[in-house]
Amino acid sequence: MALLGKLSLPAKPCQRGRMISKIHTDLIIFDCDGVLVDSEPLSNTVMAEHMTRLGWSMNGAESMQSFKGSTMTQVHRAIEDHLGTDIDRAWLDAFRRELMDRMRVELRPILGIKALIARVQAAGFKTCVASQGRHEKMAVSLGATGLLDLFEGRIFSAVDVANPKPAPDLFLHAAAQMGAMADRCVVIEDSMTGVQGALAAGMRVIGYDAEESGVLKREGVVMVSAMEEVTII
Repeated sequence: MALLGKLSLPAKPCQRGRMISKIHTDLIIFDCDGVLVDSEPLSNTVMAEHMTRLGWSMNGAESMQSFKGSTMTQVHRAIEDHLGTDIDRAWLDAFRRELMDRMRVELRPILGIKALIARVQAAGFKTCVASQGRHEKMAVSLGATGLLDLFEGRIFSAVDVANPKPAPDLFLHAAAQMGAMADRCVVIEDSMTGVQGALAAGMRVIGYDAEESGVLKREGVVMVSAMEEVTII
């Protein structure tokens, strides 16, 4: 699969199909959940259990389909809309506590991600994280998987900006903090929400095992199903 620069990647949608050399790219932005850490199955299993207790019966797969890429504020709003009543936000604290406890024990990095990070950093690319998740959650998830030190001081959350993904705010904020222009950034994302935000920011995108792959390919997004496909040339 062709990737950017020493990673060769496609250009922005209007330039799809064109290979990009290293001189066109400064920064690689990683999403966290589903790209760095294999948290989506665990998070959605715990989420489904809490949803069911609240009165919205679902399983982990249904939770992932409904909420992948969402902030917890968006999830809470969706619950209230679905149930037609106000819900005490105390459930969020209980959910976060249980999820954090289970992450510390059960969470694993995405297969191949440590090798990819090592390759892109050795090739001279700047790297950072831009996630919908809160800083406290990322400290736990990245810490539990041995990735925190690789991004120390370069971790950005949707709480840092006015609008979460799919707005471009978080990606533009990350790029500005890292001293990179938007058109010199590549984002690795696994959700439609994240992909839309990155494209809106004017960045090039790799979709990792992302849903709606046909739609994303038409937008000029490179799709990969394994991190090994992100090759350094």
